[in-house]
Amino acid sequence: MDLVIFLKLGGSLITDKTGVEQVRPAILARLAQEIRRAREDNPRLKLLLGHGSGSFGHVHGAQHGTRQGVETADQWVGFAEVSGAASRLNELVMSALGEAGVPALSLQPSASAICEDGQIQELAVQPVEMALAAGLLPVVFGDVAFDRVRGGTIISTEEVMMALAGRIRPSWLLLAGETPGVLDLEGRVVPLITEANMAEIAPALGGSRGTDVTGGMASKVRSMLDLVAAQPQMRIRIFSGLEPGQLEGTLLTPESASGTVIRSTVN
Repeated sequence: MDLVIFLKLGGSLITDKTGVEQVRPAILARLAQEIRRAREDNPRLKLLLGHGSGSFGHVHGAQHGTRQGVETADQWVGFAEVSGAASRLNELVMSALGEAGVPALSLQPSASAICEDGQIQELAVQPVEMALAAGLLPVVFGDVAFDRVRGGTIISTEEVMMALAGRIRPSWLLLAGETPGVLDLEGRVVPLITEANMAEIAPALGGSRGTDVTGGMASKVRSMLDLVAAQPQMRIRIFSGLEPGQLEGTLLTPESASGTVIRSTVN
């Protein structure tokens, strides 16, 4: 049976979010190699890759307030600038994957996404399904989108993945970042988060290091709980991509890997 996994490489992992358009080339190259090896080791792995915007899109998005809406001519110029920044990072990610020998296909969310007051209402799913069926690695990313209420907005990588999950129904959503998982107030990894213990965990969830216009860890965990409630077959793992070999191992054995698991209370 095919194992369908959504993997997100966090913007804080592949870029320096305290700078402006600063990628981490060595880390990106290593992660691409680990993806290649995992795909080779398990030919039945169907993988969708997403990556955050990090110090590329977030910085421009914060400057122009694009997430909140786009109306004036200057704001539309900013909208285009955010799109360009997101695409520049995507080109670097695609280059790393190509150099690693991964047959990757970039699918730009803004080409098909339509939002309504910040929520994705339309997104082309069939190209992703066909890429997976062909044995390719479809790649999506945080991007701008047209919005029927706001004019324009920004959609995060997780929001794009959530919009795709209803049709593609992955078994796992893996979130690779800088930290080994969600940490409690003592700095220890929380092994499991469900609705039952979210209130207990919430005080330890801070914001985001650097600029992040789509919210930090607290908003991400909340949205992930909403996602597994809607998709109870799926589990989510938050783990560190900084440790060599961790990504490869997590792709091959997501059930027993390290990090924090988020799942529905009925799973």
